[in-house]
Amino acid sequence: MIGGLEGRKRGVMGRSIEQLTAIGVEKLARQAGLHSDGGNLFLRVSPTGAASWCFRYMLGSHTNAGLTKNGKRARHEMGLGKYPEITLAKARELAADARRLKAEGKDPIAERNAARQKALLEAAKAITFKQCTETYIAGHRAAWRNAKHARQWKATLATYVLPLIGDLPVQAVDVGLVLRILEPLWTTKPETAARIRGRIETVLDWAKAREYRQGENPARWRGHLDKLLPAHSKVRRVKHHAALPFDQISAFMATLRAENGTAARALEFAILTAARTGEVIGAKWSEISLADKTWTIPAERMKAGKAHRVPLSARAVEILEALRPSDSTAGYVFTSPGTNSALSNMAMLALLKRMGRTDLTTHGFRSTFRDWAAERTNFPNHVVEMALAHALSDKVEAAYRRGELFEKRRALMDQWATTCVLPAIEAKVVPMAKASA
Repeated sequence: MIGGLEGRKRGVMGRSIEQLTAIGVEKLARQAGLHSDGGNLFLRVSPTGAASWCFRYMLGSHTNAGLTKNGKRARHEMGLGKYPEITLAKARELAADARRLKAEGKDPIAERNAARQKALLEAAKAITFKQCTETYIAGHRAAWRNAKHARQWKATLATYVLPLIGDLPVQAVDVGLVLRILEPLWTTKPETAARIRGRIETVLDWAKAREYRQGENPARWRGHLDKLLPAHSKVRRVKHHAALPFDQISAFMATLRAENGTAARALEFAILTAARTGEVIGAKWSEISLADKTWTIPAERMKAGKAHRVPLSARAVEILEALRPSDSTAGYVFTSPGTNSALSNMAMLALLKRMGRTDLTTHGFRSTFRDWAAERTNFPNHVVEMALAHALSDKVEAAYRRGELFEKRRALMDQWATTCVLPAIEAKVVPMAKASA
């Protein structure tokens, strides 16, 4: 129903305008329907009681522009805001502006959209790339796996990107600026350059979604930068983590066991479990079950984002027993001397340096384990890959979740621990274990 109150003024061609009063609108706002103020201005009240103003008009009165498929003039409805936030007086001002635009042959909705876009672009001139970066990181930090990821984001951008484009409007970032950042790194630090490119692309995509910039993303790789920069496969020089040949592992472990200190026990534990450095130094007593000889690493600390169970060999349990505090659920397993904080991620590398083994890295012992398992055992590849916490197919992953691979992995890790403590001459002739798939 279209309703109204007492007529107030006469508009063009004798049509009544300003038919409503402020008091009348207050009453009508409780009556569902479409209430006219004249001049194409209406108060729409929904059955739920929500009231808002709208301007209704048609296009295509003189030309074919704005006609529907069947040739009729198209009706448009332009929202002017909610009542009572938008008063009757303000709604009349907005309707008068819309009538003026229509009289000039313009579409009020299209004109408003264009004005809004222009305002956004003007505002974007004051939004810098650095501000976009900071806002993006703050908004996505909670979804990232750990605080280290956020620090890496900030560090790479602060080092390589912000000095060049940080203070520029985000709309001004173009392909020339992106190339100025990437080209010096593309062949010298290809992995770093790849991460930087991806992070610039992400920030610019975010800025476009927030309407701070328009146009194509100048940091996009496929179909864009791949035409301007060589593929990584052409420039990358792969540098693997230094790994100890597996036939030298028992001699190395004997030397390591003679070393004192938490870093030595952490490194020995890392080798016995084939775990990553971050997983070991972040280990907490609450993750350890000595009774079950199992270490359960929570998903948020795993590279693949999934919880990972590690079977503990007798020697690994022995290391833990020697370190266990009176409160076995408290704090980190491997702590910095004289503190309750986690061991530094450089502590094990520093230990290797003191041992005169700068040719090795902690991560490289995972390769030693992988090579040993492939050459000296019959354990299936997927069992070894699971021991290394590598991503597997959904089918194999499901089998692991049912526990069908865990005992196989326990046998594998026990054999690895045995190899690590054998005299060097015996380690070369360890019989191949029989393990079914």
